[in-house]
Amino acid sequence: MEIYNTLSKRKEKFVPREPGRVYMYVCGPTTYNFIHLGNARPIVFFDTVRRYLEYRGFRVKYVQNFTDVDDKIINRAREEGCDPLALAEKYVEEYFRDADALHVRRADVHPRVTAHIPDIIELIRRILDRGAAYVVEGDVYFDIGAYPAYGKLSGRSLEEMQAGARVEVDPRKKHPMDFALWKAAKPGEPSWDSPWGRGRPGWHIECSAMSLKYLGSGFDIHGGGSDLIFPHHENEIAQAEAATGETFVRYWMHNGFITVNQEKMSKSLGNFFLVREILAKYPPEAVRFFLLSTHYRSPLDFDDEKMDAARRSVERIKNSLRLLQEALSRPRREGKGVADEEFLAALERCRRGFVAAMDDDFNTALAISMWFELAREANTYLHAAGERSVCREALEKALDLAAEFNGVLGIFAVDEATGRMRLEERREEGGGLAEALLELLLEVRQEARAKKDWATADRIRDRLKELGIILEDTPAGPRWRRA
Repeated sequence: MEIYNTLSKRKEKFVPREPGRVYMYVCGPTTYNFIHLGNARPIVFFDTVRRYLEYRGFRVKYVQNFTDVDDKIINRAREEGCDPLALAEKYVEEYFRDADALHVRRADVHPRVTAHIPDIIELIRRILDRGAAYVVEGDVYFDIGAYPAYGKLSGRSLEEMQAGARVEVDPRKKHPMDFALWKAAKPGEPSWDSPWGRGRPGWHIECSAMSLKYLGSGFDIHGGGSDLIFPHHENEIAQAEAATGETFVRYWMHNGFITVNQEKMSKSLGNFFLVREILAKYPPEAVRFFLLSTHYRSPLDFDDEKMDAARRSVERIKNSLRLLQEALSRPRREGKGVADEEFLAALERCRRGFVAAMDDDFNTALAISMWFELAREANTYLHAAGERSVCREALEKALDLAAEFNGVLGIFAVDEATGRMRLEERREEGGGLAEALLELLLEVRQEARAKKDWATADRIRDRLKELGIILEDTPAGPRWRRA
């Protein structure tokens, strides 16, 4: 398995700190609003990384934090006239609603900044003791001059970083790029006691403290969006390594930006989209498919046309799986013929291709193509069989392989009781009236067919087709799908 390491700027063979175990930290959201599509990309991708590592037999300890005290939270709370900590708690819960909808598994630990103030204070104390920070009027600043390796992640010099950053002019700093570890309290803001007076943590120290607490120095993978490389992750490294004298992280992974019409998604441009809004228009499996359909280090361009294509792609996979399930419900042969052996060999090629794709820096786009190859091989096999019985082992192997792929990619939800993928259409929260009416139409059509009223049955089928709903009459009853 190879991973592109942002620190070395190349792919490296993955060798974890401990054989058979992986320790992994991913920066989570600042909880002052619903998550947007840019937040969702790392959330979904690193969930997939974790799933694949487990698929390959590793025991994974996965930590994803919440920044629940921050300038953005404080400013939003002022606008809404509420308590900043209550606002943050509200959006932590909203985050889980959206993440659950996208089939993102909960992390082993979801630490919050406000629950780790003593850990943060202790880490700042260690940095001060090593001479890499200084106190000015209740503020504590990291002294970048005391850490010669500063800039090794972004690969930029101090002059380049300063030119590209909006640096607050503060004559109290030793260097303009020195950054806050602890901020002295301001009226009306959340604050905590510390050896330097009441205040709150700076942004960067939070992740250093929480990741070291749960994973220790030299943990395996630290992930996040590429916008975090500088200054956030650069500063994390400086703080942690100045405090411990040890390597902080072995592999740094960063996903590319979400763009809209080739422009980076941002609030200033007014082109950012909340996940909640997108899920109101598209099923979650299509959204997750879209987020994984491009290699994680490449930009991902968003528009309705691409989302529609993602939904159609998901439907193709669904239809193939339904056909396999229906074939399994009919009489099957236990023995294997030439066609069955060829199909089983094709399935094994798909499995090997999937593993090779994911082993090569988690190439989800190529891995997804192996699922389409599985669907194509299955459709060809079933079409050739026609009405004849097919091999039970071959059908079960195909469905098992699809379940393996889904276990990694997480496209479809899984029924906890049966362990099977859920392929039915999503019912919107609040009732699913349109789908309930569709089911009623199908009942009426079935009654017409039973009475040999073919004109009515055909009229319902044809009108639904005009509306984009395809009906298929199967031995197990009518089935519908979007065109």
